[in-house]
Amino acid sequence: MKTRIFSLLMILTLAGTVTFAQSSEKGKMSFGILGGVNFQNLNGKDAGGDKLTNDMILGYHAGLNVQIPIAPQFYFQPGLMFAIKGAKESSGSVTGNVKISYIELPLNLVYKAALGSGYFMLGFGPYIGYGVSGKEKIEGGALSVTRDVKFKNVVEMGDPINVAYYRAFDAGGNIFAGYQMANGIFAQLDTQLGMLKINPEYKGASGDKTSVKNTGFGLSLGYRF
Repeated sequence: MKTRIFSLLMILTLAGTVTFAQSSEKGKMSFGILGGVNFQNLNGKDAGGDKLTNDMILGYHAGLNVQIPIAPQFYFQPGLMFAIKGAKESSGSVTGNVKISYIELPLNLVYKAALGSGYFMLGFGPYIGYGVSGKEKIEGGALSVTRDVKFKNVVEMGDPINVAYYRAFDAGGNIFAGYQMANGIFAQLDTQLGMLKINPEYKGASGDKTSVKNTGFGLSLGYRF
């Protein structure tokens, strides 16, 4: 049910922006496809309130966006993205990593200024995301355990322990800078900071100070037409 509501929200948002663009007199809208790599981490605090010391993992992202003129040199740029996020943790000879797949809706404001034969780009804005799948893998010596990620806001005492629990919804902010060539090819450096905790509440775990949030940066290549 939550997945259907999230999908409907994204469709209505994109449909609304297209309608706005068709009535705009400032210029024509354009479309972009993009993808690339991202270096992701899970930052925050553990159950005791100590800072997490995770390592980054290599993920990727791909998707599309619509660019709508709203004022000279300024554009509204909503999009629809698929992204892999997560982190790696090491403790002695044991290592674990988690990778979570998200569908995301970025809603960016973009400034574009002529530079050479192309355009310098600077953008920022919020994003909302919804987790759709994931895996957690723990290895140490001959031990290797893989668990599926299950999305729940509250974990009850009787829930299965052979899965890794996370919240499905995520939200935060985007910042990016890049350059678009005259032929429509562009490259940009992206930074993303999650604002919502993605760890669930565990019933009966009093004094739990866990706070886990997505963070990352990456490189995108794309084409605008």
